[in-house]
Amino acid sequence: MTEKKITTAVIRERKIKGAKITMLTAYDYATAMVLDNAGVDIILVGDSLGMVVLGYESTLPVTMEEMLHHTKAASRGTKRAMLIADMPFMSYQASDTEAMLNAGRFLKEAGAQGVKLEGGREMAGLIRKMTAVGIPVMAHLGLTPQSVLQFGGHKIQGKEEAAANRIMEDARMIEDAGAFSVVLECVPAPLAAKITKALSIPTIGIGAGVECDGQVLVINDMLGMFERFTPKFVKKYCNLNAQMKDAVRQYIDEVKSGKFPDEEHSY
Repeated sequence: MTEKKITTAVIRERKIKGAKITMLTAYDYATAMVLDNAGVDIILVGDSLGMVVLGYESTLPVTMEEMLHHTKAASRGTKRAMLIADMPFMSYQASDTEAMLNAGRFLKEAGAQGVKLEGGREMAGLIRKMTAVGIPVMAHLGLTPQSVLQFGGHKIQGKEEAAANRIMEDARMIEDAGAFSVVLECVPAPLAAKITKALSIPTIGIGAGVECDGQVLVINDMLGMFERFTPKFVKKYCNLNAQMKDAVRQYIDEVKSGKFPDEEHSY
């Protein structure tokens, strides 16, 4: 693992060299430290924390204060990786002025190195303003979870030709506006490959095939901690939910039987 700090320049360089980019979510100090030490390139404090940490039904209820709280925690455990904060629903849609101030808070107060926001052509002007004042922006196209009510559920985007063309156009617009990378979520792999080839900025896929410049997963999903649902694109690298239950049950049994604490664990 290299000790070089990951920056927007390093991420762009990865695309040029054809080196894959790795990104995972983290919402607290301890998890961020593990990911950072393991060598993940980008740590995303995702608004997915609404579901996997706070117990909401979607990302929509997540507030700025909740995002700032968790970003601050993750930043304390992040030294090498680039730390990106999700801008929650309605923290950037109401006005550009409010959006700029909120984005600035993630950098000034929470220690993030950039922000992620959802949307294509309708966000190009805002992305241009943010990058002009030094706020790195990661864009997000395809299935944008904050628009789940409008989409009518978590559905694949860009299957029809017109929809695919629109996503491609959006990708070019946000690239031109100054975004340093773009997440492509739940779009057909051939479309993601086409977008990846067309753009000079890196694409980060989630349910978008192997041809993207990088990949991202929610840490709770890939570690098997979140049981409510598992998207098709999630590979569970272990099953911590089951392991945690086994450990807790063993603890309960040992406490009830008087086996714990034993002499070794007593003063």
